[in-house]
Amino acid sequence: MAETGAETGAARPWSAVVLTLFPEMFPGPLGLSLAGKALAEGVWTLDAVDIRGYARDRHRTVDDTPFGGGAGMVMRPDVVSDAVAANHTPERRLIYPSPRGRVLDQALVRELAAGPGVTLVCGRYEGLDQRAIDAWSMEEVSVGDVVLSGGEPAALVMLDAVVRLLPGVTGKAESLAEESFETGLLEYPHYTRPQVWDGRTVPEVLVSGHHGRVAQWRREQAEAITRNRRPDLWARYVEKE
Repeated sequence: MAETGAETGAARPWSAVVLTLFPEMFPGPLGLSLAGKALAEGVWTLDAVDIRGYARDRHRTVDDTPFGGGAGMVMRPDVVSDAVAANHTPERRLIYPSPRGRVLDQALVRELAAGPGVTLVCGRYEGLDQRAIDAWSMEEVSVGDVVLSGGEPAALVMLDAVVRLLPGVTGKAESLAEESFETGLLEYPHYTRPQVWDGRTVPEVLVSGHHGRVAQWRREQAEAITRNRRPDLWARYVEKE
C-alpha cells in the first residue's frame, strides 16, 4: 500500500483509499497546487492500492469473460472483494464510480468532505462483477453522462471536489460560498484588469464602488445564466425559494 501524506496533530486527517489497477495514476493532478500542498502537509491522506496484489494465481488475473457472452471482460468478484476487505474500514464511505450511479453534485461533495474519508473502487473493462458491488453495498456515483476508460479519472474528479472543501485547503471560505451550485445557482461572470481589453469593457456596476448594486448585479447574472443554461437547476432553485 503506497501512502502519500501524513497525520499531523491529534485530529486524524481526511483519508482516501483508491483501489485500482493503475495506482501510478495517483496522486496525479491531486499532487499539485492547493490539493498537493494540503496532501504534503497532512491535511488529507491518499493510499493508492493495486488490486492485482489480491489476484489468486501466478498470472495475477483480475478479470474474466462475462457469463452470457458479450464483448469485454469483467473484474472478478473474489479479487475485488479481497482488496476491499484488506483496505476498507467501515467509517469511510465505499464508492464505486459508475455511469449508472447517482450523479455527483455539490451536496454529495459536502457530505463526503464532512466525513472521515472515502474508499473508491475503480473499475476497468466492463466494470465489476455485480456480486462484489452487492456484497459490499457499494455506493455507485457518476461524474456525468459519459463513459470513461475506467474509474480512475472519475475518482480524481471526486477527490478534487472534496479536498478543496477541507478546512485549511482553500484560502478564503467566502470564495467557496459564492461558487456554482453552492446556492443552487451557476456562478456569475468574473472580470479583472485591464478595465478595457480588445474593445471590451468591464460592466460599469463593478467599478461603481456600490457594494449593494454589485451584489444585486451578481445575483441577477447568476439567476439569468442558470435559467438559460440549466433549466433543471433553475426549476429546483425556484421550487426551493
